[in-house]
Amino acid sequence: MNNNDSINYQELLEKIKLWATEFGFADVGISDVDLKDHEAALQSWIDNGYHGEMDYMARHEMMRARPDELLPGTLRVISVRLDYLPTDACFAKVLKQPKHAFISRYALGRDYHKLMRNRLQKLGQKIEQYCHSLNYRPFVDSAPVLERPLAEKAGLGWVGKHTLLLNKGAGSWFFLGELLVDIPLPMDKPLKNECGSCVACITICPTKAIVEPYVVDARRCISYLTIELRDAIPEEFRSLIGNRIYGCDDCQLICPWNRYAELSVEQDFQARNRFNDITLLELFSWTEPQFLEFTQGSPIRRIGFDCWQRNIAVALGNAPYDKDIVAALTEKATSASSMVKEHIDWALTQMDDRRRQLDSIPNERLTQRLIRTIEKGLPRDA
Repeated sequence: MNNNDSINYQELLEKIKLWATEFGFADVGISDVDLKDHEAALQSWIDNGYHGEMDYMARHEMMRARPDELLPGTLRVISVRLDYLPTDACFAKVLKQPKHAFISRYALGRDYHKLMRNRLQKLGQKIEQYCHSLNYRPFVDSAPVLERPLAEKAGLGWVGKHTLLLNKGAGSWFFLGELLVDIPLPMDKPLKNECGSCVACITICPTKAIVEPYVVDARRCISYLTIELRDAIPEEFRSLIGNRIYGCDDCQLICPWNRYAELSVEQDFQARNRFNDITLLELFSWTEPQFLEFTQGSPIRRIGFDCWQRNIAVALGNAPYDKDIVAALTEKATSASSMVKEHIDWALTQMDDRRRQLDSIPNERLTQRLIRTIEKGLPRDA
């Protein structure tokens, strides 16, 4: 006889949702572990190479769609949502200032992984105290789990055409986490997909990474190019990156459902070190020790100093001509790695092109003025 046979699981479910709220989660839902309907799409995505150099996506193959292989005996997945949108996001302000750095708004504050995992661990401990026996395991981007389909099944929202989870009352500015458990909790019902005919996210993507509704080619995605890619950024995408040096929020910014997004009450997710409004030149001037100091506890640190400099060099190359930018790029080229230097050289070429364009403007204006003067002096029938 199972020691948990006497448990009222409906009552436990209500307690779990209360405890989750007490731990700061904005929403919680329960699903089973059946993701068979997603296996074909996952395999097709991998077969098309859309995962780029994220080898771990292919290495785990179908385990991503089989949570019970991560924790044998798993019957349910408790999915949670934690809002992260900082109170002073400065979206448009920064994107309209090409000499300032745009950092994806999820990365302005502290890294969310440890915070969410600790809270999920505490939630598991709470449930364990209520049950006679319980096997559980928390996950926050720490294992091959299809978190969005699971959250969708759990009623936390629906997967939008940009492949992010959307919620009518919260948009998409939130993190997801999972707690795998081996108890038969009542399940929540999925929500209706409310994207309709809207294709705003597909249209706005600077690099056309959303190759079809619900399919993203990571190799074209600015978030992948600036965060996951460890080699040179393909030249065809550099000018499209603009001033985005860590991630990209365009598909979220354009989404109509994000007008209802909730601001985060978490102090850890508020902007640190002026990351919400700081110049590219200031960031480019950092030494590696400074980079490590200022990104301590931040998700930014994991890309490393070389990729950080690479990304900023590209953004500087996309800025208007500025002799200070040229000087900074030229100086940094003497000590940069070969990979970073490649992007510095590209940026200097862009600066040189813009300088020549500026130099030609007065000549063009003089030419037009001369033409108008000549025309005025010509006979009418000339």
